[in-house]
Amino acid sequence: MNSQWVVTLMGWAQSASDIALGWLLSPAAWSQFILLALAYLLARAGAKRLGPLLTRLLDPGQKDGLLAKLRRFSLGFVPLLMPLFAYALTAGGEEVTRSVFGSGEVVALGKRLFLFLAAQSFVREVLTDSFLKLLGKYVLIPCAALYMFGLLDLILQRLDDSIIALGNIRFSILALIRGLVAGSLLFWLGSWSNRQSAGYIKAQDELRPATRELAVKAIEVAIFGAAFLLLMSIMGIDLTAVAVLGGALGVGIGLGLQQIAANFISGIILLIEGQTTVGDYVELDGGERGTIVKMTARACILETFDGKWIVVPNEHFITSRVVNYSDQGSANRYEALFSVAYETDINRVPAVIESAVAALPFVLTDPDRPDCELRGFGDSSVDFAVEYWVNGIDDGKNKYASKVLFAIWNALKAEGIEIPYPRRVIEMRHV
Repeated sequence: MNSQWVVTLMGWAQSASDIALGWLLSPAAWSQFILLALAYLLARAGAKRLGPLLTRLLDPGQKDGLLAKLRRFSLGFVPLLMPLFAYALTAGGEEVTRSVFGSGEVVALGKRLFLFLAAQSFVREVLTDSFLKLLGKYVLIPCAALYMFGLLDLILQRLDDSIIALGNIRFSILALIRGLVAGSLLFWLGSWSNRQSAGYIKAQDELRPATRELAVKAIEVAIFGAAFLLLMSIMGIDLTAVAVLGGALGVGIGLGLQQIAANFISGIILLIEGQTTVGDYVELDGGERGTIVKMTARACILETFDGKWIVVPNEHFITSRVVNYSDQGSANRYEALFSVAYETDINRVPAVIESAVAALPFVLTDPDRPDCELRGFGDSSVDFAVEYWVNGIDDGKNKYASKVLFAIWNALKAEGIEIPYPRRVIEMRHV
């Protein structure tokens, strides 16, 4: 096999040498070289004049919007003016030289050369995404180089004739390469489309957060599902085989991936019902509590008050008790405990504390004002609690409670009410 390729390469080299020698000795070939040089100079002069004009026309400046984005996108293709102008001129000149000289191989080679230069400029100056640059560098430019020398069709035919057999499955190397390139492009395009659509949907503030998340997930499934089916069609795989594979996959999910399937279905139910959504502060039976910052197909991510993330499977939100402390800014009630000495006139305490807590700017009067209650008689103190309402969640240590306790302390000190500490009486007996 290797020796066959060596013989083939030597044959190509000998053929190229004969062609080059024939061109050097042919007046018609020299005329075509002159035409190529003129086409290059004209294309360069045209691009030099037209390039700045197009740049000024297409530059959107600081503007934003769909039209500005399209103009900014078109502006990236300005570096292709010179090779594309030269390609157009040589494409027209090829017809002329073939009618005048009866041949146009030199001009045809020049046309393919300018197309190769356009591919290089496209990869180097137009593409900005790192993945697309990599694909252009190792796929587009080599293909353009092979096309320039007229070897692309021959190489493709050779790759198509090379068959790989894996049991009963047979496919050519060309089909494998085509599938890899097409799959890479399709899934990159799917990922880009998914990011764009997700950004647009999440910017629609009139939609509920659960509706936005559900729409994002639905579009994601639709985009990548369509990309997968299109890839199967490009590779020439019968879609009936995909149906069989889908049935086998369903059996596998039913037997071995029950938890993943359960979490996926639970995630869809959560998004549809909307009882818990991104931004809610929740507490589960297992003790996990925090703000939902992200909902995925498999789990919800809670952020605790100290910045830690807890990944909770979606199934837990369906099968266990969930306490939702928030509904996008609803009022919530909390309480602060304190004690006073037994010598205190406890009838004065409720009015003093309720007035002090009500003066805090974050404490609400609706649905109810602060309420101070007697809770019990301890060993060394009389125990009270003050209940108060705030707009939001006390999702961190000392967010509201600290300020309330400070207000209670200051109010008791101002009224001369003692906050007790444990006291013990020791009786000494002399025998």
